[in-house]
Amino acid sequence: MGTIGFYGAGNMAHAIIHGMLAEGLYQKEEILVYNHRYEPTLKKLEEQYQIRPILDEKELFAKTDLIIFAVKPEILLAKLPGFKQFLTEEHLLVSIAAGVTIQQMEELVGLHKIVRVMPNTPAAVGEGMTSLSINSEVTDSEQAKVLQVFQSFGRAVVLPESQIDAVVGVSGSSPAYAYLFIEALADGAVLEGMKRTDAYEFAAQAVLGAAKMVLETGEHPGALKDKVCSPGGTTIAAVRSLEANGFRHAVIEAVQTAAKKNRELT
Repeated sequence: MGTIGFYGAGNMAHAIIHGMLAEGLYQKEEILVYNHRYEPTLKKLEEQYQIRPILDEKELFAKTDLIIFAVKPEILLAKLPGFKQFLTEEHLLVSIAAGVTIQQMEELVGLHKIVRVMPNTPAAVGEGMTSLSINSEVTDSEQAKVLQVFQSFGRAVVLPESQIDAVVGVSGSSPAYAYLFIEALADGAVLEGMKRTDAYEFAAQAVLGAAKMVLETGEHPGALKDKVCSPGGTTIAAVRSLEANGFRHAVIEAVQTAAKKNRELT
């Protein structure tokens, strides 16, 4: 697939590089990484994956056509105008910077091939969920190429940029909701006498298994829920309790709150 460049060497760059190497999309010598500030971070990547560190940002643009900006939004916005001098028509720019729109990037570097992605933190364990939004300059083959990269550490779907706020609410922020749920499940088990370490393992595996059932069976979550709820049984009693305490409403509100906050940041 040629070479790929990373501008930034943080946690998300780590996750993407790990996934690409594990899937054999790129060889280590085909991955170039520039880090604008923290040399120890780049050194760690180099030692772990034997990738090629780049010390001059101009060299990164000269040696790669596909560049992933894995930096914070404020850094990307500050640096983009300076990148304009390095860009050619062949460059495909991919940004994971939350809140930075395609339009903002186009205003700062001109009309180039741009992909805005929104991954989430489970990418670190190969179970990420990523949305991709593309501008009019990106070809079908280039879209497929970027999809392959982000599917190497989980799942990735192309969506209109207008849905990015929903993505943040349902995927970008939701690992935190899941952790709260797992912690609450474990607290309940501890209250019933289970050891804390066992409770976390049982709770986390139950949530993992339930999620896998949704993805692999293709069945509606409501149908899967119904299969667990025997008449007059323990599960339907528990579901009734959740409904009575506003569980579903609280989750919907959380998704909408995260989406609203993301709109305010844009």
